[in-house]
Amino acid sequence: MEPSKVYFASLRVHDGDNLQKKLERLIRRAGIETIDFDGKFTAIKIHFGEPGNLAYLRPNYAKTVADVVKSLGGKPFLTDCNTLYVGGRKNALDHIESAYLNGFSPFSTGCHILIGDGLKGTDDIAVPVEGGEYVKEAKIGRAIMDADIVISLTHFKGHEMAGFGGALKNLGMGCGSRAGKMEMHSAGKPYVNTENCIGCGACARICAHDAPHIQDHKASIDQNKCVGCGRCIGVCPKDAVKPAHDEACDIMNRKIAEYAKAVVDGRPAFHISLVVDVSPFCDCHAENDAAIVPDVGMFASFDPVALDTACADAVNRQPAIQNSLLGESHHHDRDHFGAVSPDTDWKTAIEHAKKIGLGNDAYELIEVK
Repeated sequence: MEPSKVYFASLRVHDGDNLQKKLERLIRRAGIETIDFDGKFTAIKIHFGEPGNLAYLRPNYAKTVADVVKSLGGKPFLTDCNTLYVGGRKNALDHIESAYLNGFSPFSTGCHILIGDGLKGTDDIAVPVEGGEYVKEAKIGRAIMDADIVISLTHFKGHEMAGFGGALKNLGMGCGSRAGKMEMHSAGKPYVNTENCIGCGACARICAHDAPHIQDHKASIDQNKCVGCGRCIGVCPKDAVKPAHDEACDIMNRKIAEYAKAVVDGRPAFHISLVVDVSPFCDCHAENDAAIVPDVGMFASFDPVALDTACADAVNRQPAIQNSLLGESHHHDRDHFGAVSPDTDWKTAIEHAKKIGLGNDAYELIEVK
């Protein structure tokens, strides 16, 4: 297999230039113009950042991408799916409010926000995974699957379970509905925290398999009947229904790769990653620790596997920032991501993505000035 082309631009600019102009040059040189955007709905998958986190991508970058799409005749929208955990983005109203709080709005980005899996995270489509070993049908947010074109705009950073959060995770975990996220995170099935349960019966009404039952004003889930779809998690008004969160990290990474394949198969896709503010953990945290390495630059490719590999290699070539979690780590025998999160191995996602035909880990790096 021929190496995939990955395009790179540093963060250096001179008078009369700026990073938004440089990002536009990068993605045009990388071939975004070869996609037929004319009249096409274009999902720009981005992480809006949990309120309290300041490491997420600035809205200015999203505006640059949206403006390029519109200049090519496309109809862009920013999107993400609701979170599995309880926080500022667990339903569409809170999610959009969090996006606005962090600076993402139609006025700052030039396009609208649509939450991919609907109001409660239950609006998804079962998408077959060709070659899937762990997932046969991925549960992807309906609005994302309704789009004609998908662009991933990723903040490349560390992650405590996946090793790092790159294009694969932005697409796979990020485009999964709440039920899809449960499938990736969990080997088991949901359960009820009875302290929070009020016995409203919402879980029982949405279940097609008669698994939840109400007794003495408390719900319980029959594990023999439950199929693990996770819809009860989305409708519970008190967040009493909990996922198991018991999947091994390497299996979760492989599921993420299979979900990412479900998202991009059969339609044009383009991928952009910004290796800036490389925090050790996900932007889902309501805080961000200091960056672990200096800022690197901007990357773009049609191949998300090559893109993630190139970004990981670039991070690992950087010196550790001393006043950071990496600088304080005692696991110097591991790469930077393994040193920060020793229980993870990011290579499992790359290897599995290559195995199922999502992309190639061999790449040619082409610099754009």
